[in-house]
Amino acid sequence: MKFLQNWRVRKPSDDNESVYISEKFGVRTLHIGSDTVQSSMRLSKPNDLEVSYTRSMMGFLLFNPQPRSVLMIGLGGGSIAKFIYHRFPEARAVAVEVNQQVVDVARQYFFVPPNDERLEIVVTDGAAYVHDQPLSADVLIVDGYDAESQVEALSTPAFYRDCAKALTADGILVVNLWGGDRNFTTCVNRMAKAFDGLVACLPAGRPGNIAAFAFKRSPGRPTWQELRARGARLEAQHGLEFTRFAEELSAMNPHDEERLLL
Repeated sequence: MKFLQNWRVRKPSDDNESVYISEKFGVRTLHIGSDTVQSSMRLSKPNDLEVSYTRSMMGFLLFNPQPRSVLMIGLGGGSIAKFIYHRFPEARAVAVEVNQQVVDVARQYFFVPPNDERLEIVVTDGAAYVHDQPLSADVLIVDGYDAESQVEALSTPAFYRDCAKALTADGILVVNLWGGDRNFTTCVNRMAKAFDGLVACLPAGRPGNIAAFAFKRSPGRPTWQELRARGARLEAQHGLEFTRFAEELSAMNPHDEERLLL
């Protein structure tokens, strides 16, 4: 494994954390403070979603296939930001990243576009930014991890309440969670409390990661037939495994033989 760069990054706590890149078999990977994969990009397909959990997070498209405003908390290597930028030309996206070094790396080595009228990267605290953005996003995507675990400020009851306020009337919160984390159930329960119980979980293809979706308003109890049809259309359009996403929504969520009960 070849390390291309190595920075020392100063955190607000005055702890130092390494931000570095590895490259192997045509895949470039971002690491922050450990060997844990934060983001990956296949060099031959830089705008695709290489890591399975990022593809699962796009499962929100089963419920809103044409978002017009997307707010992302946590940039990493910019995989989701690039996917939205290139696949949804009518959408405006804002990505919030607390670490300027991560932004620099994402732009130089992961080909994240410069700011323009459709994509803006803001360097600031994600929780504070969400607090100050009422009714600003159709979709709010949260993927905030440091070297060890989920960032605590991005999983508090107050944060999830702020997320609900930041969403438009039919908005969807999308959160990357780790199923083996001791706080997994706590996070899901906090989301459910902030969103009146309208939470669905989708296991990612890679064991461990789970995409959690919280709905500002009920998605209308869609039937499995409807979800499969939506999945087939989205899969043909975007190349992700949406038919599997539709089927696997039954694994962790209330349902009957006919429909998803949300």
